[in-house]
Amino acid sequence: MKKQSKQKQESPKEKTINHVLLGLIIALLAIIVFSSIFYLRASRPRMQAKQEAIEIAKKYAGLEEADHFYWFTRNHTYFSLTGKNDKGQEIAVIIPKSGEKVKVLAQKDGITEQEAKEKIAQAHPEVQIEKASLGMYDNQAVWEVVGKNSKDQFNYYLLSFESGKEIKTITGI
Repeated sequence: MKKQSKQKQESPKEKTINHVLLGLIIALLAIIVFSSIFYLRASRPRMQAKQEAIEIAKKYAGLEEADHFYWFTRNHTYFSLTGKNDKGQEIAVIIPKSGEKVKVLAQKDGITEQEAKEKIAQAHPEVQIEKASLGMYDNQAVWEVVGKNSKDQFNYYLLSFESGKEIKTITGI
């Protein structure tokens, strides 16, 4: 007498479900891979700009430790860093895209990113703060605070680094 194997054969319905699940898994993996590649390519210029800014700040400002990196574009493009120099002092370094005329500021002589955001939040409570960047505008160091209003429009506020005064406002973009 032969022993019959008790292997269960898949029904056509189960085969279809397995094929659909396999297809979904492959599609999800493809989406993840392509999204990762897109993100890396999109962030490459920012990472490169940050690395170059750190090198310049180390050379010209004695930067030892960078806390924040900012990419600022108004009339011109600037890359800025905040951190500590080789003497342990809190500094801000503003570098034009050209890499020339690096401006080094003592953080104690101006307002911080957080203080800039707080000033805008107090002056414009209806605006949701999105980000802040440090740069130069009309030959003075400024914080650009970007916020969104209730109509999902962007507002841009430029504040003097030294005094914290609003020097320019662009609303409803």
